[in-house]
Amino acid sequence: MPSLLTYALRSLWARRSTTLATAGGLALLVFVLAASSMLASGMRRTLTRAGDESRAIVIGHDQWAEHQSRVPASVLGMVAAAPGVRRDEQGQPLVTGEIVRQLILGEASRARLSTLQLRGVDANVMVLRPSARIVAGRPLQSGAAEAIVGRSLLRRQPELALGGSVRLSATRSAAIVGVFESDGTVLESEVWVDLNTARSAFGMDGSLSSVTAWLDGPAAFEAFAQTLSADKQAGLDALRESAYYARLSEQVATVVITLGALQALLFSLGAICATAIVFYGAVAQRRREVGVLRALGFRRRSILAAFLVESVALSLAGGAFGLGCALLTPLCDFQLVNFATGQDVTFHFHPDLDTLWRALAVATGVGLVGGLPPAVRAARLPAVVAMRD
Repeated sequence: MPSLLTYALRSLWARRSTTLATAGGLALLVFVLAASSMLASGMRRTLTRAGDESRAIVIGHDQWAEHQSRVPASVLGMVAAAPGVRRDEQGQPLVTGEIVRQLILGEASRARLSTLQLRGVDANVMVLRPSARIVAGRPLQSGAAEAIVGRSLLRRQPELALGGSVRLSATRSAAIVGVFESDGTVLESEVWVDLNTARSAFGMDGSLSSVTAWLDGPAAFEAFAQTLSADKQAGLDALRESAYYARLSEQVATVVITLGALQALLFSLGAICATAIVFYGAVAQRRREVGVLRALGFRRRSILAAFLVESVALSLAGGAFGLGCALLTPLCDFQLVNFATGQDVTFHFHPDLDTLWRALAVATGVGLVGGLPPAVRAARLPAVVAMRD
């Protein structure tokens, strides 16, 4: 049996032109499947890591996202007085009110428009979001028409560089005084400005988009949410921040996975047909060889196994190459519109073991399905007939 396996693997090299062509198709299949799964995983990671189980977000009732919500500024006091809200060393409740709106920026170099999410923040924003930190310039000064830009946004919008400005409305701009990062989360695709500056620029005096509260712990959420939902007149929805961002991630991740799966299905059908055609041709060319092997005493199942080994080895070689190419994708950024918010977000490909194993399993399956019919045909060839042809 070892000699038969050696023969099978050497035959791949003997037919290296068709071997390389078939392996290339399998590599493309594995690359598409792995890359789409890694992108969907990266999208979820980018969005959900912005949330925390111990933080809660309060928005208007039945509103899907912050930028659609508008609540009275008095809600900030209601949230601060709700049970379970953590307090700082001075006894002040750790809550912050924010205004979230979207701007349309023109990109003359690429002749397209980009949707920018702008967040009006209070002075304690870094306390409520400890993952955010200034990496260049300085923080916002309260009451000043200033802005800080997320690092991911800056990479795709160089015109928002430190020292520049961002136009908030036809008559109002904010000077960019800092760049911040937030562990690669969706917050890095935003511009933050002073809360009062955002209010005046967007005509939201006396209003907020959302209120974020840091709770004593995940278990404190139920009592917190029940207290706020009990006031029907206020019309508020309280969500765990982690659940809120998970909700925003599902739609775009599902679209990417679905499109990737459809592409992978089409490539799989093509790869199966290509593998079958290649190995049917190999059986036709090697009828005499098969006859000799049978005459030497090799059983039908050994012939079957030899052809399947060829097919699976070819699939794994192509799959490994495609997987290697897919593992290079984390070096690239990927910009996509989050359908839930309409915001342009920079995502990163995120590899994980499940994705890698699934991609290789699909490649192996394609090799087995495509190689089995020709292998069965080879195994059924009568020795005398095969040697005579």
